[in-house]
Amino acid sequence: MNAASTADAAAALPPRSPGPEPAAGTVVVGIAAFAALELGLALFTAISAHAFYTAIGPFGPFNAHDLRDVASFEGAIGIAFLLAIQRPSWRVPVLALATFQFALHSLNHLLDIGRAHPAWIGYFDFFSLFAATVVLAWLWRMASFEAAGATRRAPAPTRAEAPLSPTPGRSIT
Repeated sequence: MNAASTADAAAALPPRSPGPEPAAGTVVVGIAAFAALELGLALFTAISAHAFYTAIGPFGPFNAHDLRDVASFEGAIGIAFLLAIQRPSWRVPVLALATFQFALHSLNHLLDIGRAHPAWIGYFDFFSLFAATVVLAWLWRMASFEAAGATRRAPAPTRAEAPLSPTPGRSIT
């Protein structure tokens, strides 16, 4: 094989992905799972704030209003996840935002880890939030690879397909 045929063979291969290829649907399934989790928590908290406080968030004195505020934030993230399932261009930004929110939420629970009653809930909350943050970061990374692959696979419009637009200062007549 000569150098020209080697170069031709290499040019015929599809471009390599910048990272691992996610299994088809993995990102969508992950987003759907987080949508269900966030919407479930939002409904549980909004409908029964005291039950949520007793079971999951016994930090400081009970405040139903603050818990319903948190439910509205959780619900908004859940809705954003649902929208991202149908709108692929939303996946990376929604996952990025959710990853940062979960990371900050994890940090808050780390700072208050010993203040829950019973104490084991503080540890459980922190470690479960941290694990969810790691999963969200992984989904964000996989969605970024999918988005990069979609960009690479989309062919650029040919000159014949490009819309006609006059050059500034020049007439097309």
